[in-house]
This record gives sequence, structure tokens and C-alpha cells, in this order.
Amino acid sequence: MLKSTLLAASALALMGATSACAGQSAIDPAERPSAVVQDYALAIADPLRPASEVERDPLRKPAEMLGFIGIRGGERIADVRPEEGYFSRLFARAVGPEGRVYAFVPNQTAARENAYGDTLATDYPNVTRMTGALEDLTFPEPLDVVFMGQEYHDFVIPRFGVDVAAMNAAVFKALKPGGLYVILDHEAAPGAGTDVVGTLHRIEGSAVRAQVEAAGFVFDGETDVVRNPEDDRSLSVFDAAIRGRSDQFVYRFRKPG
Repeated sequence: MLKSTLLAASALALMGATSACAGQSAIDPAERPSAVVQDYALAIADPLRPASEVERDPLRKPAEMLGFIGIRGGERIADVRPEEGYFSRLFARAVGPEGRVYAFVPNQTAARENAYGDTLATDYPNVTRMTGALEDLTFPEPLDVVFMGQEYHDFVIPRFGVDVAAMNAAVFKALKPGGLYVILDHEAAPGAGTDVVGTLHRIEGSAVRAQVEAAGFVFDGETDVVRNPEDDRSLSVFDAAIRGRSDQFVYRFRKPG
């Protein structure tokens, strides 16, 4: 009974997501087969997902996020710095057995996070953990999607030591023509640009757009499903007063072709 309830609720959530993101998703909702709704529901109800992650679903909006990316099944997706794997697990179920998820761990965090990637690869046969330099993001095959969830701002922090322009160029090269680069991150106050990436762990969306478009990408849409207008963007995203509820943007960029 519980599983049926979860599946039904998740399917309803996805239907709402396709309505909220009309004209924004990579695949027109009218063309998305009904089976995909069931696939997303199954991904969200996956029994391998830790309870601590499931508890975050009301704020992280997994059905809406999967719908915004427009996953049909069979895609090749890179989840860059997946950490514990919140999105990697969802992607693994959503792309199905014919798809592939590359859990890419940056060299800078490998000592702690390779173990997370290895757990993902053990739990899901279609997940491969990879480790390397962000400026040299290379994969065994061309990708349909590169995803960064709340990580892009970290890569801009000077002490992380990343050449962000080179990283974006590597993402561009790794994608198929028409492939998507999807970035979820914490919004900074207007005019902040990249100034607070190391203190508040926020980045202004317009700064991300400028950097990514400079690599040759075309802005392809956004969704407001994880926006929070009550967040004045003055606090660190780790502050207890706002943690988990920060105002976040989700941008989708497309490689021309």
C-alpha cells in the first residue's frame, strides 16, 4: 500500500511539473510517453534511496527536476561531484538499464567522495564512478546531459583551484551536439556575481550564464521549482535559518548542433 501511494504521489507531482515547466523542458511534455511518468515515479520510490534523501524530496522536487531535464530513458548522463548521490540514484533509475550514469568525482574531493561513488556503482549496475580533473572531463562515450547540483559555485572558489573556463569547455566537448548542461545552484543577491562563492556559498545566476555561454552554450530554459522568494540571499546556505530552503536557480544550456 505504501509503495502504491508513493508511486501515485510521484506521478501526480510529475504531471504538475510538466505543467509548471511548459515550454521549458528539453522534451515537449506532449511528446513524453506515459511510461516515463511511471519511470520517474519508480525512480523516486526506489527502495535503495536513503531515508535521509527521501526526506529532502519536498524541497528538492525530484519529479520536477527529472521532467525539466526531459529524461526519456537510455541517456548517458554525467553527475559532476555527486557527493552522496541524491541525483545519481534518481538518474540511474530514470535512464533505465540501457542508460548510463557517470558519477564524476573531482580530484580535489576524491579522498572523501570516491567511496560514495563506489557505493553508487555497487548499488546500480548502470553507474560508473570516475575521478579526474574538472578541466579534463572526459568520458568513454558522448553524453546527453552533464549535471551539476549545487556544486558549480564551489568550483569558482579560488582555493578549489579550478580553471572554470577550461571546465566549461571540457563539458562542451563531452556532450553530443544538442546535449544539455544543467546547473542547479544557490542564488546570490543581485550584483554579487561571484564575490560570495567562498563565504555564503552562493553565486549569481547571471554570472553562471555569462561563463557558460562564453564556452559556446546556448541558454535553453530555466525552472523556478526550487526558487524561494522568502530567502533574502544574505545568509550562508549552511545557516540553520535557511539551510535546505535557499533560493535556487536551475538553468539548462544546450550545445548547438
